[in-house]
Amino acid sequence: MALFITDECINCDVCEPECPNDAISMGIEIYVIDPNKCTECVGHFDEPQCQQVCPVECIPRDPAHEENAIQLMAKYHALMKAKGA
Repeated sequence: MALFITDECINCDVCEPECPNDAISMGIEIYVIDPNKCTECVGHFDEPQCQQVCPVECIPRDPAHEENAIQLMAKYHALMKAKGA
């Protein structure tokens, strides 16, 4: 499943550059994660990098976007194909 950023976000700016899929961007008040781009770093890393660097641990899994490992890998491949990689 994709991840999301809760309203506990302190806008520290450390998560955005860590996302290999460019799924994180500044929203109206806090950073947001595009669930269509979030693969929980499947295909890139063993663990979601945004969760690893977040100092306030405000990036849980998004129950509104449940995906298993196979679906996340398929999304990763689709994103890489779209990027021409």
